[in-house]
Amino acid sequence: MELQTLTFIVVGATFALYIGIAFWARASTTSEFYVAGAGIHPVANGMATAADWMSAASFISMAGLIAFFGYGGSVFLMGWTGGYVLLAMLLAPYLRKYGKFTVPEFIGDRYYSKLARIVAVLCLIVASVTYVIGQMKGIGVAFSRFLEVGYDMGLVVGMGIVFIYAVMGGMKGITYTQIAQYCVLITAYTIPAIFISLNLTGNPIPQIGLGSMMVGTDTYLLDRLDQVVTELGFNQYTTTSRLGTLNTFVYTLSLMIGTAGLPHVIIRFFTVPKVSDARVSAGWALVFITLLYTTAPGVAAMARLNLHETIHPAGGEELVYEQRPDWFRKWETTGLLKFEDKNGDGRITYNADPKTNEMVKVDRDIMVLANPEIAGLPNWVIALVAAGGLAAALSTAAGLLLAIASSISHDLLKGVFKPEINEKQELLASRIAMAGAIGLAGYLGFNPPDFAAGTVALAFGLAASSIFPALMMGVYFKRINKEGAIAGMIAGITITLLYVFQHKGIMFISSTSYLGDMSPNWFLGIEPNAFGAVGALINFAVAFTVSMMTAAPPDHIQHLVEDIRIPAGASSASSH
Repeated sequence: MELQTLTFIVVGATFALYIGIAFWARASTTSEFYVAGAGIHPVANGMATAADWMSAASFISMAGLIAFFGYGGSVFLMGWTGGYVLLAMLLAPYLRKYGKFTVPEFIGDRYYSKLARIVAVLCLIVASVTYVIGQMKGIGVAFSRFLEVGYDMGLVVGMGIVFIYAVMGGMKGITYTQIAQYCVLITAYTIPAIFISLNLTGNPIPQIGLGSMMVGTDTYLLDRLDQVVTELGFNQYTTTSRLGTLNTFVYTLSLMIGTAGLPHVIIRFFTVPKVSDARVSAGWALVFITLLYTTAPGVAAMARLNLHETIHPAGGEELVYEQRPDWFRKWETTGLLKFEDKNGDGRITYNADPKTNEMVKVDRDIMVLANPEIAGLPNWVIALVAAGGLAAALSTAAGLLLAIASSISHDLLKGVFKPEINEKQELLASRIAMAGAIGLAGYLGFNPPDFAAGTVALAFGLAASSIFPALMMGVYFKRINKEGAIAGMIAGITITLLYVFQHKGIMFISSTSYLGDMSPNWFLGIEPNAFGAVGALINFAVAFTVSMMTAAPPDHIQHLVEDIRIPAGASSASSH
C-alpha cells in the first residue's frame, strides 16, 4: 500500500481512538476535570505520566540532538530521567497528601497569600506556554512530512484533535487518552529501532546493538561512527562534548529540577487515590520512560551512521544529487532538509566545513522520523512512526494546556476573583480557558523556534528557577514566609528570562545555543538553556534572605508544613 494512504489510515485510526476514549471518559465534575476524580490506578497513572512527559522533544528531537552531539547529548538523558527521582522522593507524596487540585493552589495556601498564588500562576503560564511551543514544532514536523500538508494546516488539525478530547474529558479524558498514546508512541519508537539494530548489528535489542559489532565486520558500531564523522571533519561522537564540565553539570541540574517543578507533571500525582500511590506511580512512570530513554542512544547513533553513509558512502563517491533517494526528496519538500550545489559538480558534499558543505540544512528534528525511511524499512513501520510522533506531541500538549487552563479557571477565577461561583460555572470556565489556551498554543506554533528540544529545555529552566524552589521550601522549611516565597519566585524567573532574552532572544535560543562556539558574554560559560539552575539558586537565596528579615509564618502554617510530612495517615489522602 502507498505510504501516504497507509499513514492516513494509521494516524486516522489513532485519532479516532483518542476521541472515542475522551467521549467515554468525559468529565462531569470539577474533580474529574482537574484530577480525574483522584481515582486512577498508580500503574495506569505511571503510563499516562510517561506519555505526558515524553513529548515531541523526547520522541522526535532528543535522539536527533544526541545523533549530532554524541556524548554531549547525554545531558538530556541524565537530566530528564533524574528529575523523576527527585520528584518521587522529595515532592510527589507530600503534595498528594495535601490533596489540592493545582500547584498554585498549594503555593497560595502554604504561603497564606493570594499574591503568592497569582505569582505562581504567572510562572506556570510562562513555563508551560514555552513548553507548548516545542510541542507545536513537533506536530508541524510530523504532519508536514507524513500527511503531506502544510505546516500551518498540520497545527490546525493537531490542535483540533486536542480540543476535542481535552475540553470534553479534562484530566479524566486526558489520562485515559495518554495511556493509549503511550502504547502508540513506545511501539512506534521501539519497532524501527529493533529493525535497524538487526540490519546493522544482527542484534534485535538496540541497547545492546549500540555496543555491538556491525554485521559482517570486526568493527564496533560506535568505532565505525567515530571514524565516519571524524573523516568528514565533525567532532568525535563518543568522547567529545561541546559543553564544558561546569556547563554540563548545570545543564543536567537545570533539567532535573525543572522536571520536578513542571506543573503538568506534578498534577498527575494528584490523580491517584492514596499518598503511597503517588510514589508508586512515579516509580512506574520512570520504568515506562526508561523503555524509550535507553533506546534513544541506539536510535541516535544508528540514524547518524545511516545518514552519513547514504549521502557519503565510505570508500565511494559522493551521492549524485539527481540520484538522491525518495526519502531525501520528500524531506526537501518540507524545507527541513536543504542542498546547495556550491561547486557545481552535481554531487552532494557533506562535511563540517561551512565553506564546502552543501547540506546547508539538516534539521535535527527529522532524524527519528526519517530514520526508518533512510534504512529502507517497510511502509507500515514508517506510518507507525508518524503516529507515534504525533501521539508524543499531542499527549504532552494536552497535559500542558490543562495545567494552563486549570490555573486560570481554578486559581485565578475561583481562587481569587470569583470565589462565589458554583461547580457548574467553574467547569464551564475551565473548558473556556482550555479552548483559549489551545488557541494561544496554535498561534505561537505558527512561528516556532528551530529545535523542539531546545525550546523545551528552556521551559524546564523557567520551571526550575521559579516553581521548584517554592515547592521545596514550602514542604521542607517552616520558616519561609510569603514575602520570601514571592520575592524568590519573581527573582528567579526574572533573572532567567533576562539572561535568555539578552542572549539573542527566545526565538533563536535553540539554534544559537546548539551551534557554534559559546558566547564570551555567557556567565561562567553557562548557556541560556542551562541557566535555570542558576535562577533556582537565586530564588532560594532571595527567599531565605527575605524570610529571615521579615516575620515568621503564622503558627498554623508551620503546623501545616509539619502535617504534610508526617507519615501517619499516609494511606488515605485528604480530600479537596
